[in-house]
Amino acid sequence: MHDLVIKDAKIVDGTGEPSFNGDIAVTRGQITHVGKVEEEAQRTLHADGRLVTPGFVDIHTHYDAQATWDPQLLPTGWHGVTTTVFGNCGVGFAPARPDQHDWLIGLMEGVEDIPGSALTAGIRWEWETFPQYLDALEKLPKSIDIGTHVPHGAVRAYVMGERGARNEAATADDIEGMYRIVREGLESGALGFSTSRTMAHRAVDGEPVPGTFAQEDELFGIGRALKETGLGVFELSGAGVAGDAVGDGPDDALQEMEWMHRLSADMQRPVSFAVLQFDSRPTQWRNLIEICKSKRADGAHVIAQYAARPFGSLGGLQTDLNLFRNRPAYVAIEGLPLAERVAKMKDPSIKETILGPDRIVEPDGFASLMERPEVLARTFPLGDPPNYEPSPEESVAAIAEREGRPADHVLYDLMLGDEGRELILVAFMNYSDGDLHWSYDMMHSDDTVLSLGDGGAHCGLICDASLPTFMLTHWTRDRARGPKVSIEFAVKRMTRDTASLYGLHDRGVLTPGYKADLNIINFENLKLCRPEMAYDLPGGARRLLQRAEGFDYKVLSGEVVMEGAEPTEAMPGRLIRGPQQTPMKW
Repeated sequence: MHDLVIKDAKIVDGTGEPSFNGDIAVTRGQITHVGKVEEEAQRTLHADGRLVTPGFVDIHTHYDAQATWDPQLLPTGWHGVTTTVFGNCGVGFAPARPDQHDWLIGLMEGVEDIPGSALTAGIRWEWETFPQYLDALEKLPKSIDIGTHVPHGAVRAYVMGERGARNEAATADDIEGMYRIVREGLESGALGFSTSRTMAHRAVDGEPVPGTFAQEDELFGIGRALKETGLGVFELSGAGVAGDAVGDGPDDALQEMEWMHRLSADMQRPVSFAVLQFDSRPTQWRNLIEICKSKRADGAHVIAQYAARPFGSLGGLQTDLNLFRNRPAYVAIEGLPLAERVAKMKDPSIKETILGPDRIVEPDGFASLMERPEVLARTFPLGDPPNYEPSPEESVAAIAEREGRPADHVLYDLMLGDEGRELILVAFMNYSDGDLHWSYDMMHSDDTVLSLGDGGAHCGLICDASLPTFMLTHWTRDRARGPKVSIEFAVKRMTRDTASLYGLHDRGVLTPGYKADLNIINFENLKLCRPEMAYDLPGGARRLLQRAEGFDYKVLSGEVVMEGAEPTEAMPGRLIRGPQQTPMKW
């Protein structure tokens, strides 16, 4: 008798091959049969023609702390993800000396916009070394599989103390110490090493992430741990690749590419970096990917992480991005509960004062950014359901011109929508031509991987953990402003491709012998909801959450862990320690 059988499914198996109709049988956490299943099962789920896919594998998240208190890892868990990798961008919480806890929290808060109060209240520090951190993660209940990188920031500070935190040059002894920690982390199960090179990533005190200016001797010295063990991915957010808005330039990007390829060829390990499309150099991303392709012959495996929708931020009365935070009259009422604030903002006299000429002498950086004409031309009402591919005619700048009103007046009225819960999409990158054709091109390269959802991070600015649902709703079903992609293509990009990069060869495909991680999806009724602000982090801290409708069941290791958006009591999730072998056929 099987443990679980899914009957009458439309199976998209993760390989990219055409979908087909059939049943799936599961026994002891593995897929045992795909096709026609006649045998009985302890539990049978009737798909009735619904889409059945492998569980999605999200390789770029920041649940380093949240994993210690949230078994579902929401909002990622709502979007069909059964495996997630965190510890990206060089930030994390291990290794951690007892006197460095507050500093590590400040680093994560500054880089990834996760409220420090929530981290302080939520983290249970039961480790010092990286292997001890993995042991602590392993003991926790989970309804999702997790893996992590060894983060450069924490390693550098552990070895070098204040010198490492201040980005001073590493000595030979420092590098040897970092190498030993990274090697120990890989041998205990880390999936890779991560660092950050962009000036956009700073701690709450304004200091760049430790490792931002690391020289080649340090980078290659750490890379020796990957080379000698034959383990892991070297992940980074690169200068000039993911930081144009703060001064990283095209020369920085080319310099980064040069050493990344030499490092990958030397280590014989993958190097993965974030790539974005900028207004100032709209086609440079394509040149970078062409370099990746051309260097394969030299033994380098460098792959670009791309985002499938505009790379930007959400503005509103509850987010950090708010034009009116440099207006004294607004700042005077900003601390009021949302309903009271909205009521005051609807008062004509208060509105007139807020929209008047007064400005704060040292304005909020985000507010100042929102006053730029080029940003207003890339600012759109998000709407409900959310529209992530709006036309230029829908921008705040275009609305203002059509209506003969100042742009800030238009924004004021938009942000009061739905009693102040309306959100504004500011598409900073990947959107130079006012549509997603850049993302379409990125996803069709063999040298890219779908990523950059940043689940768990940027709590007051974005909520891109919903990218898997967006891939299915927008790219395969609803897109009207350009070509779509097939369901088979989208699913492969979110399953086998992402899993393979990290050597997770036991999942991502629906075939006998593979791990029984899968989703049952009501594709026709699949819906991506508008993000909403919640105050549910430890200590009542806030975060943006985005739900989905249409995921009927999520199965992890053969157990149903989600029915609709509601978690079950099943906790079969585990810590992934190192690469996973391709299973023998059942």
